[in-house]
Amino acid sequence: MSSAESRQEQLSPSAPSPAPSSCSSFELIDMDAASLYEPVSPHWFYCKIIDSKETWIPFNTEDSQQLEEAYDSGKYCNGRAVPTDGGRYDVHLGERMRYAVYWDELPSEVRRCTWFYKGDKDNKYVPYSESFSQVLEETYMLAVTLDEWKKKLESPNREIIILHNPKLMVHYQPIATSDEWGSTPTEQGRPRTVKRGVENISVDIHCGEPLQIDHLVFVVHGIGPACDLRFRSIVQCVNDFRSVSLSLLQTHFKKAQENQQIGRVEFLPVNWHSPLHSTGVDVDLQRITLPSINRLRHFTNDTILDVFFYNSPTYCQTIVDTVASEMNRIYTLFLQRNPDFKGGVSIAGHSLGSLILFDILTNQKDSFGDNENEKGAHNIVMDQGDMPTLEEDLKKLQLSEFFNIFEKEKVDKEALSFHRTTMSASEASMPKESECCSGAKDAKEDDCLDIGIGQVSVKYPRLIYKPEIFFAFGSPIGMFLTVRGLRRIHPSYKFPTCKGFFNIYHPFDPVAYRIEPMIVPEIEFEPMLIPHHKGRKRMHLELREGLTRMSMDLKNNLLGSLRMAWKSFTRAPYPALQASGKAEEPEAECDSSSEKASVLPHLDVNPEETLEAVKEEVPPINVGMLNGGQRIDYVLQEKPIESFNEYLFALQSHLCYWESEDTVLLVLKEIYQTQGIFLDQPLQ
Repeated sequence: MSSAESRQEQLSPSAPSPAPSSCSSFELIDMDAASLYEPVSPHWFYCKIIDSKETWIPFNTEDSQQLEEAYDSGKYCNGRAVPTDGGRYDVHLGERMRYAVYWDELPSEVRRCTWFYKGDKDNKYVPYSESFSQVLEETYMLAVTLDEWKKKLESPNREIIILHNPKLMVHYQPIATSDEWGSTPTEQGRPRTVKRGVENISVDIHCGEPLQIDHLVFVVHGIGPACDLRFRSIVQCVNDFRSVSLSLLQTHFKKAQENQQIGRVEFLPVNWHSPLHSTGVDVDLQRITLPSINRLRHFTNDTILDVFFYNSPTYCQTIVDTVASEMNRIYTLFLQRNPDFKGGVSIAGHSLGSLILFDILTNQKDSFGDNENEKGAHNIVMDQGDMPTLEEDLKKLQLSEFFNIFEKEKVDKEALSFHRTTMSASEASMPKESECCSGAKDAKEDDCLDIGIGQVSVKYPRLIYKPEIFFAFGSPIGMFLTVRGLRRIHPSYKFPTCKGFFNIYHPFDPVAYRIEPMIVPEIEFEPMLIPHHKGRKRMHLELREGLTRMSMDLKNNLLGSLRMAWKSFTRAPYPALQASGKAEEPEAECDSSSEKASVLPHLDVNPEETLEAVKEEVPPINVGMLNGGQRIDYVLQEKPIESFNEYLFALQSHLCYWESEDTVLLVLKEIYQTQGIFLDQPLQ
């Protein structure tokens, strides 16, 4: 090994020769040289397996300092844990391992890092082991103190590290050459850079998260184990959602943060796919799966079949039990770890996950003491188009003469023992259009019937808290309700325990459906346009709408000059998302109303005044109480590149919500509005 080292010294990059004043005797050292040495500042890292490769990720500054303090005190080395990452992970210093708190995840190695070398392929710096880093640090201290460089060390895997000077330290990886005697490391490969201290390597280290948690949001995934085009898990996607929210709080709620009015919103994932597919159903499916196109069939079994599982009573029970029990378990654990938490709880679901949450919320029972006045309203307002009235049922049974008696005694269908049998007996002659609840305005709510919404017959579990808001991303709720036979949601319907409901979707999302047309089927109107997080609409949308307005006005001869045409083109559109959030008339209503007004014979009327007059005459759209009187459907603005080909970006549109600043900002805006905290500047 010594001959190899001497050869390496000849092959190594040129280094300055030792200074003449250098000597090997410690007694002859100038004592001022010893003051040049300063101990290295450690930083804590953890190791994650990303794309089958180890990647070392630094803890944020606050967590690293907390770990270092615990390391110095030694109090956490006897089985106790240090909470990190906002309390979502615990680090056991004695084991040097990091464990997830709220979900199942393989533990990751933790390391106190001081020395690093550059990797082979990605050029990212990799920390040395703690023991070898200590050897490097001791060697470095001697080199600085004695002013003697060209120090050589051999790593545990027989690689050579040379400290030429404080700014030039290299790591040589031997290249094995084969001959008739076998493989021997006789030549050295390309040198890799060695750095001391995390401040000398290029790595992003975040400052940390606010300690105060204002609100808790549970996020439920859709079909399959992967949630985006990069095949990442729900945990990774929610991490992105959380990171975007922290950035937006700093930019859009800056005043509230400076005044210490807010901290942050915690987003925690809820996984139901793994428990479902651990029931043994995958083995049963594998027996009957054809061997051809194996990858496609495996993908179908692992993802698309989740929709069919949810429509099966057996597996639907497993899914709803898993989702509800997980949210209850995590909520209980969260309160144990955050005893000072006084905030509210909301829930969010993506794709099929939103339907699962919708069904669970629909079947909750408000038994917390404030449901006496709402006992009838919760269960009677979701109407199915094919259900006959009590009078029709009695007529079919030739008992019409008893209807006045039933009405006088206030006996409804739900109180009759023959309710279910009459349903099947009269199914063939059911009316096509429902008149229950939505027909007579003077009818009381108690006259409407609780006929369900066609859900699978399972026992829906109960949540141990009242969610404040339900956010649905890319949701097929409207489609499933329609397929189940539900034609209309009564305007007075609301969830028994949840006050808010926002249906958020991308315009090109092939899985998403609207909700508001089921509440107000007689009126066509556009969804609420979610503003861009930087304000206003995207430029290509403003250009398109400006041209549309100008051509419409020219077509109807409302404008008499090119100047007025330009004013129409540059006219500011109505706000996409009002600060009040109440039910406003949509833009499409204003546009259609202005078009109707333009055909009037008074062609000399100022178009701006006409628009204002028409705007005042059009009553606001009432979309019911499902979202407390606010609008329900909210559509994102597509990007300019997405406008060129809707089909090309369809799948990506269904998976875009995790990193969408516009989506996250709407969620934060609605959550903090419940606490009386608003955006620094309202977005138009």
